Amino acid sequence: MKKSTIIILVILAIVVVWGITGYNGLVKSDEAVSTAWSNVENQYQRRADLIPNLVNTVKGYAAHEQETLDAVVAARARATQVTIDAENMTPEMLQQYQKSQGEVGAALGRLLAVAESYPELKANTNFLELQAQLEGTENRISVERRNFNEVAKQYNTSIRTFPRNILAGMFGFEKRPYFEAQEGAESAPVVQF
Repeated sequence: MKKSTIIILVILAIVVVWGITGYNGLVKSDEAVSTAWSNVENQYQRRADLIPNLVNTVKGYAAHEQETLDAVVAARARATQVTIDAENMTPEMLQQYQKSQGEVGAALGRLLAVAESYPELKANTNFLELQAQLEGTENRISVERRNFNEVAKQYNTSIRTFPRNILAGMFGFEKRPYFEAQEGAESAPVVQF
C-alpha cells in the first residue's frame, strides 16, 4: 500500500472514532438532562400527592375557609394538567409549567397562613407531619431544579463548543431551557395573618 493511502485511512479512522465518541457523549448528556427533568417532575408530583391530604386535614378544622381550600385544589388540578416532554422542551413550555407550579406554591402559602389562625390545627400531629413533608418536598424541588439547570448547562455548553457543535448540528441536538426565577421573585412576599 502506498504511504498516502495509509495516511488517508488513518485520518479517516480518527475522524470516525471522533464522530462516534462525540455523538455518544452528546447522547449521554441529552439523557442526563432528561433524567434531571424526570427528577424535577417527580418532586412536583410528590407535592401534588401531598396536597389532598393537607387540604383534608385543614378542612376538618377550618370549614369556613372553603375559598382558600378550593383555590389550592384548583391550582393543583391546573398544575397537574401542564406536562412537558423532556425531549421537546421549549422555554415557553417551561415558563408555563413553572407558572402553574408557582400558583400551587402561592395557594399552599395561603393555606398554611390560614392554618396559623387555628391553634388546635397547628397542634394536630397529622397536620404537623404533612406540613413537614411539604416543606421537605419544597426543598427537594429546589434541589432538583438546581440540578436540572446544572445538567442543562453542561449539555448546552457541550453542544455549543467546537467541534461538538458540528455533530450537534448534524444530528439535531438543540439547546435546553433553564428554570428561571419567577417574575416578582426579587421582592419578599408579604405575609399577613
